[in-house]
Amino acid sequence: MKILGLTGGIGMGKSTAANTFRRLGVPVFDADATVHRLQGRGGRAVAPIGAAFPGAVRDGMVDREALRRAVLGNPAALNRLEGIVHPLVRAEERRFLGGARRAGRRLVVLDIPLLFETGAEARCDAVVVVSAPAPVQRARVLARRGMTPERLAAILARQTPDAEKRRRADFVIRTGLSRAHARRAIRRLLENFR
Repeated sequence: MKILGLTGGIGMGKSTAANTFRRLGVPVFDADATVHRLQGRGGRAVAPIGAAFPGAVRDGMVDREALRRAVLGNPAALNRLEGIVHPLVRAEERRFLGGARRAGRRLVVLDIPLLFETGAEARCDAVVVVSAPAPVQRARVLARRGMTPERLAAILARQTPDAEKRRRADFVIRTGLSRAHARRAIRRLLENFR
């Protein structure tokens, strides 16, 4: 079974690309959705996060805004959080891959925003990076509810720069033109990769 890693900075169109892979019949492991499940009511990350970050759990689930405030600008707190969450996400990824192998899948996608930052590219046969021009990225992200220029700057500071991601990628999907253009590029990529 071949494993494609999918990554890209915030607002680069990774979710749209992941949905295109799904529509084309490729199973996709969504690391962000997994984090949300783990931090949701009854999730396996709730108790350890509550113990490490008092006040970050309300009504049996992680209060994401309270947790964000607890780690923003605090590298030690962020490392502590990642030490809790990353192993749990990795365990879910292993379950996903095992299920795909048992189902006889020939290709899967690991949608991991921090693919390079966490070394996850080592688990992939090839890496796909989605990329858009910086002004397009900025406009997309600042249109999101609750997003501020300061918060965007903090997020970008944690992410590998787009130029570096593109340099390290096996495939680059340009998402700044149109969704139809990006979908065609993904179809071509799959034809070549398979």
